[in-house]
Amino acid sequence: MTFEGYDFLVILLLVLLEGLLSADNAVVLAVLALGLPKHQRKRALRYGIVGAFAFRSLALIFGLYMIGVSLVKLAGAIYLLYLPFRHFFGERDSEDRRSVPQARPWLGMSPFWATVVKVELTDIVFAVDSIVVAVAISQKTWVVLTGGVLGIIAMRLVIGQLLTVVERYPVLVDGAFVIIAWVGARLLLQYLHQVGLIAWEVPEWLGYGLIVVIFLAALAWARIDERKKGRAA
Repeated sequence: MTFEGYDFLVILLLVLLEGLLSADNAVVLAVLALGLPKHQRKRALRYGIVGAFAFRSLALIFGLYMIGVSLVKLAGAIYLLYLPFRHFFGERDSEDRRSVPQARPWLGMSPFWATVVKVELTDIVFAVDSIVVAVAISQKTWVVLTGGVLGIIAMRLVIGQLLTVVERYPVLVDGAFVIIAWVGARLLLQYLHQVGLIAWEVPEWLGYGLIVVIFLAALAWARIDERKKGRAA
């Protein structure tokens, strides 16, 4: 393992890139964690960090990031599109829909462990892009791992802030699922582009720009809704 001065600059760049590439990931993971009781959320996300680190380490060591990237994106797109469909077109009415979605047992697992597994699977989907970008920047495993781990920790802090904001403004739950729908659609378009079915590729500025616009619009609507309820009271 060799150390050079610019390695630390590369690590800083990777942390920043991880934060940018994980903006959509943070929203999805925050929504998944919301379904747990408050005292279990931090523990679930902590396990998610450990799992994310383990997956990325294995991907770098064995080169798994080169295998089945398209299939991973397709599976992730289908799952992420299903989540908002269930949210908006399920049996719950609009008011109940905006309440915190409770975690449920899944495949014989308790709600807590089902959430942890969903967090891990979601991270695998989103990790593909960040791993490929990281390997393109540096060929040193320790540099990529260090930048990735620090980026994951930073993302965990962002998720914590998102949980607080969504709890204060329940209307943001709808906005979060709109973002998830867009993320799923973007993954599907990326898959179709990779397999050669479409020539157009979603530009990065459009992909992340829409996330920011949707979140800000939902936040503005949530504040308006809060003021209306305050005047009504």
